[in-house]
Amino acid sequence: MQDTIRTLIQKNSSKIFMFVLDGLGGLPVRGSTELEAAKTPNLDAIAHTSACGLHVPVGYGITPGSGPGHLGIFGYNPVEWQIGRGVLEALGLGMELHNTDVALRCNYSTLAEGLVKDRRAGRIPAGRSKKLTEKLQEGINRIDEAEIIF
Repeated sequence: MQDTIRTLIQKNSSKIFMFVLDGLGGLPVRGSTELEAAKTPNLDAIAHTSACGLHVPVGYGITPGSGPGHLGIFGYNPVEWQIGRGVLEALGLGMELHNTDVALRCNYSTLAEGLVKDRRAGRIPAGRSKKLTEKLQEGINRIDEAEIIF
C-alpha cells in the first residue's frame, strides 16, 4: 500500500496545517453543540481561505480518547491498533520500550479534603513540572522488582 501511496504524491506549493480540536466533540444543548454556539472569528477567517474537511477517527457515534483519536488521524485503525497514550508519549520522548514494559501517562492534580479539585493542578508550567517529576524520581525509583522511570 505504501508504494501505491508514493505514486500518488505530487509536488506542489501547498502547506498543510491541521487543527485537532481534541475534546471538543459534544452533543447539542438547546439545539447547538459547544462549537456551533461559540463565537469563533479566528477559526472562521482561517476556514474561509482554506480547504476544510472532517475526519471520523473511529466511527460515527464513537467518542475515542486522545490515543485512539490521534492514531486514527495518522491513518491507523484504532480498533486494530490498541496503543495507549502513555506508550505514544513515551515513544515521542525517545524512550525505548520493551515487551515487558508498562507506559503510563499521568497529570499532576490538586487534592482538597481527599477529593480531586483540579485534575490539571492549575496547568503547572513545564519547568516546575520537571522539578516535581525529578523529586518523584528521587523518591520512587523501584516498587518491588519493578523499575520506575518518570
